[in-house]
Amino acid sequence: MSAHLILVDDDADLRALLSDYLVAQGYRVTAVGDGDAMLTAMAAVTFDLLILDIMLPGEDGLTLCRNLRVNSQLPVLMLTARGDELDRIIGLEMGADDYLPKPFNPRELLARIKSILRRAPESAMATKARRLRFAGWELDLAAQYLLGADGVVVVLSTGEYRLLQMLAENPNRVLSRDQLMDAINGKEVGPFDRTIDVMIGRLRRRLGDDAREPLLIKTLRSSGYMLACKVEAC
Repeated sequence: MSAHLILVDDDADLRALLSDYLVAQGYRVTAVGDGDAMLTAMAAVTFDLLILDIMLPGEDGLTLCRNLRVNSQLPVLMLTARGDELDRIIGLEMGADDYLPKPFNPRELLARIKSILRRAPESAMATKARRLRFAGWELDLAAQYLLGADGVVVVLSTGEYRLLQMLAENPNRVLSRDQLMDAINGKEVGPFDRTIDVMIGRLRRRLGDDAREPLLIKTLRSSGYMLACKVEAC
């Protein structure tokens, strides 16, 4: 069955245009104009991807994304008319998996959707559960979450999961920002792109790793990042 997307944008013309385009590409699409309609739809239907505009009436997209991340790992692609790097960083900090500034070519939107869905976890029934253990944590490679030593589950966004998986599968090895960027969204990082740095900061907070003197995810200046601990597969 084709993936079911939910599109949230207050521009009715754009909603219709993108809905028609994505349906023609083989997706099922539910399109709504604000956060209330989004929550109503999500209470009734299970979706595979949320395409969420930042500028919305009522609760904005950043707030909706942050609230969603409390108990959901649904992949989120943020749309915005703002192209400022700060807006993108805030979106990623709220839990978005990717970010696309307006105006954009629908083909680029399609490429981003395909990339995110490829990185999304397979269903638990179709995937044999595997975990990576490190420093008191367990990363579940099937369900895409972290399990702490206290038994508390930490839900990760798709980008956070892919980044941590890449680090955990290459322990004590320095990975460049280009390698890590390719792992999360299949493209190279620009010289002024702070996406990986922001996501590393988010992972450190989730792991309780002191950003000033990190013990787990270490920064190798001008080289990249490294998960500095033993990792066991189970």
